[in-house]
Amino acid sequence: MKQTITLCMLLLVFAFVGCKSNNVALNNIQVIGSHNSYKIAIEAPLYDYLHTLEPKKMESLQYTHISLEEQLNLGLRNLELDVYYDPKGGHFSNPKGLEIVKSLGQEPLAFDVEEKLKQPGLKMFHVQDIDFRSHHLLFKDGLKTLKKWSDNNPNHTPIIVLVNTKDQKVSQTREPLAFDKNALDALDDEIQSVLPANQLITPDDVRGDFESLEKAILTKGWPSLNNVKGKFLFVLDEKEERINNYLLGHESLKGRALFVNSKEGNPEAAFRIVNNPVKELTYIIELVSKGYMVRTRADASTKEARTNDYEKFEKAKASGAQVISTDYYVPSTLFDSDYKVIFEDGTYEKIKKK
Repeated sequence: MKQTITLCMLLLVFAFVGCKSNNVALNNIQVIGSHNSYKIAIEAPLYDYLHTLEPKKMESLQYTHISLEEQLNLGLRNLELDVYYDPKGGHFSNPKGLEIVKSLGQEPLAFDVEEKLKQPGLKMFHVQDIDFRSHHLLFKDGLKTLKKWSDNNPNHTPIIVLVNTKDQKVSQTREPLAFDKNALDALDDEIQSVLPANQLITPDDVRGDFESLEKAILTKGWPSLNNVKGKFLFVLDEKEERINNYLLGHESLKGRALFVNSKEGNPEAAFRIVNNPVKELTYIIELVSKGYMVRTRADASTKEARTNDYEKFEKAKASGAQVISTDYYVPSTLFDSDYKVIFEDGTYEKIKKK
């Protein structure tokens, strides 16, 4: 009789835990991720030369990342990818930095041996001609890597991928092509050509039958975590003008693959980018409490790593922001620092306490 009662109690406990797990929504997670996740460090001769010209700027670029697969295996569940428009291919071939290294009397490291940059499609690197080394020069190759990893780890917490669309002019470098409406459409096309609908969390999925995405997340909320495991959520991390171009013909992001960083009060508002958790702690807490998802940063431009300053990280955790981005989920290998962003239990993801 005693054994029967004990068994029944255990079954009730497991049922309660399962019920509790089912009630966890996507916006109840908090994950640590990487900034410019594809980036490989500028090689030493080029970095040293450019550092003599612009030391502060170059120090802000002195970081590197392990491969996307290694980051995901480590436990990161947020990535950030920068993309350039290059529909014909070849626009970014033979970066000037290689010639600078040769002019210094040194042989540059091997680069683009497979001539990926000659292929048409979106390219992925940080700054044209200067900071051009990447684990995947083609955006589509990066996506294929993410899909392969996900297929091999099908029950993973959703991976939130921020995308920056790049066309900034940089002095004495080649001019990028404008990231116009066609480029934005190409961004959707490349994502959807690699990742099928059942591996994506899209605005349409979250909006459901509500008239706007914002109303859906403020009324119904985000989907259950159990229902979106093994998927990717993409966010266009851009300013208003580019977001408005992305919205043309797609009110409230209907039919689009990415969420956008639109200010609350807009029909497409759901995911916000608020990068300074020290100055904007109260604002982030308010957004999170209402039901928005938020990305903030633990560090920027290598400053916190150089001074072992954890203030931003502590505020980021306290804010409840669902995504905390860092360049230092492992300590720097490029300068002396012990700075490392990780949760107290040694992981990079957790369920937030309600």
